Amino acid sequence: MDQYAKSAATGERPEVPRPDAPPVPPVPPVPPPQVPPAVPAAASAPSHQGFDLVGWFNAPRRTGHPGVFALGPEPVSRAVEDGRPPTSAARLWFRALLNLLVAYEVLHYGYGPMSWLVGALIPWDAASDVVSLMLTVLYVIIVGGLLVWFFGRMGRWPELWRRYLRPWTRIVAAALIGHTTDPADEGPQPPASPQVPAQAGAAPQPHLAPLAAGRADPWQALRSTLPPGSLALLDAQTAAGRATDVDHTRVHRAWRSATEDAQRLAAFAGGVRAQGASAFPHPSGARDLAPRRSAHDLLLGQVRLGRGEDVVKNPPPYRGAEVALDQRLLGTSLLAVGPAATGKTSRLVRPVAESLCLQALCGTAVVVVVGAADADLGPDDWYDVVVAPGDPARARYGLDLFGASRSVDEAAGRLADALLPEELALRAESARGVLHTVCGAFRAGYERDPGVRELCVLLRGEPRAWAGLRESLAAAGRAADFRAALEHRERQHGRADDLGALLADRLELLDRPGLAESFNSAPEDGGSDRSSSDRVGEGLPLFAVRALEHPLRVRVVLPERSHPEAARIVARLVCGQFLHAAAVRRDRSLFAGLVLDDASAAVDLSTVRGLQRIRGANAGAVLALRSLADLPEGLRAPLFGAVGCRMAFPGLAPWDGRLFSEAWGTVWISERDVTRAPDTSGGFLRRGLRGVRSVLQGERVQTESVTIRRVERERWSPSDLAHALPSGHAVLSLSSVDGASVPPILLDLRAGS
Repeated sequence: MDQYAKSAATGERPEVPRPDAPPVPPVPPVPPPQVPPAVPAAASAPSHQGFDLVGWFNAPRRTGHPGVFALGPEPVSRAVEDGRPPTSAARLWFRALLNLLVAYEVLHYGYGPMSWLVGALIPWDAASDVVSLMLTVLYVIIVGGLLVWFFGRMGRWPELWRRYLRPWTRIVAAALIGHTTDPADEGPQPPASPQVPAQAGAAPQPHLAPLAAGRADPWQALRSTLPPGSLALLDAQTAAGRATDVDHTRVHRAWRSATEDAQRLAAFAGGVRAQGASAFPHPSGARDLAPRRSAHDLLLGQVRLGRGEDVVKNPPPYRGAEVALDQRLLGTSLLAVGPAATGKTSRLVRPVAESLCLQALCGTAVVVVVGAADADLGPDDWYDVVVAPGDPARARYGLDLFGASRSVDEAAGRLADALLPEELALRAESARGVLHTVCGAFRAGYERDPGVRELCVLLRGEPRAWAGLRESLAAAGRAADFRAALEHRERQHGRADDLGALLADRLELLDRPGLAESFNSAPEDGGSDRSSSDRVGEGLPLFAVRALEHPLRVRVVLPERSHPEAARIVARLVCGQFLHAAAVRRDRSLFAGLVLDDASAAVDLSTVRGLQRIRGANAGAVLALRSLADLPEGLRAPLFGAVGCRMAFPGLAPWDGRLFSEAWGTVWISERDVTRAPDTSGGFLRRGLRGVRSVLQGERVQTESVTIRRVERERWSPSDLAHALPSGHAVLSLSSVDGASVPPILLDLRAGS
């Protein structure tokens, strides 16, 4: 059993997942007292190269609506509630300038008649300069205000201000005052770190270079608890652009765990003093992913997907807003359905995998990504563990068939569900009993789990394998415990309905050249502990999916082209083991994420039940499907009920769209029926005034007859989902673990890439 299987069984911390990297303790020992390293003079000034950590930390963030990307400017919605499309920019500017010109002419040429009328009615000296000034000011205030109100409505000046002028004023104001705007205008600030009582004798440490007015120090929370000089190197690296968002999140997480104990806090201070931003690294030693394709905000754990379209169908807070996913949303799991080449992998699965890998480097998540060899899920350098059956060039680890399960019942259940196809699901309970008997006896006799070939020969009932098993049980003193079960199993050998032979046939799909070494562990003593003459040579070190209490990044490469049925078994096995391990793990401080690029082979009734269990276990899954037709009909509705987030891509089949439409429900809307006709009433003067009004408004004057009634309509009909979604878009509904929900949003995914 390899180190990850042992760690899952004993609770010990595993070594570094990559064989070529040394293990790194979570908190380094306290170093001997030393003088803080000297800081170069050039490092005292912020560098224009590297990562601007101070700017990233001080960037305005908006919170309050689930799924809104916190970073970036506030959206400006221009959706018209009556359903009419917004006026084009050229037409809007022309109407605004035309009305402004007419208003000026009326104001300019109307002053003479107005002053004559006032002079005739009021016996004042018209030659007085004071009276003339008072009349001019009064005229401009009263008449000018009326003209602005009237011609502003005719020229749609408020709409022009919202669409074009207000965003520019905010940009100019931010540039002039150096981002020192009113906090009420900027939105909520980044969440403050937990306050910890200051250490005795510790004094606040000045920042290496003074921050601009109104700019918060990203390391301020640490200064109040650490001795003076501890952050000298960290300040220098921040000013030089060598401290990133990953470093900030990782160091703060280590600090929060260290504040629980005075000795650990001293060790933390020593580590930061000696290593700066590179302190407390991920076991792999990596501090970032390259290349990043998506926009992330690690302060809130968000990854941006796209922009909400400015249409009436979208909820008002999401019109024009950037939409993102975070752990609270992924904790309810996400189901995405759409044909191939519609963007499921490149615009959903890869960004989520990238985000969870970054969070694993920060020490806040563990992720298992499952997909075909040709799926663009990031390079292998992103991952600590790469399991690639059938591809020895990529594989660094094998897969433990039993997931290092402590219970034989659990191991047998997961393996039986993975081996049996859907058409044989009714025999799964009997299959669990067969595997429980064989695996339990093997574990009792050999004190380890069997390899794939050893399990095959035992299930088929080969005499030499059974004789060796009985001898090992006798040597271990456990023969009496398994005598009845083994005798019953032997009586089934050779029968037409023997489930052992069926399971052996399914297991042989994994026992093929190039595949078997991915499921047989590398024996630590050269294989001397294997008593079977049919044992396999050394394989790869096995990774156990149960090791979800460590910030690992795992990539499982499915051999879909060379061994399609074996790929389906591996996908079901990994999915089942993950869902079970995430639900029963004792330490749930890390978010556990499962990402399946093609979940058609992995979804069964056990998967649906597992998705419901992990919702409260700080874990979630992203399941991508080409079509719901790939699943049995009885699983489709339960799967929709088990996930909280649902996403439909263009080209969806109408029968798939029906389930989305039913899940998203209906909404009451006010439906307006408007009948318009040209206004031809009145005489010559009235028609002339209507002509002038038509020129100013840019449209012909019409009479309207409006009928309003309340009707119930589907938020998104199956026809809309099947035929109205444009390319590069998707419809996404969200739900968070605390119960907040967001109605379906039409997203432009091209804005997120």
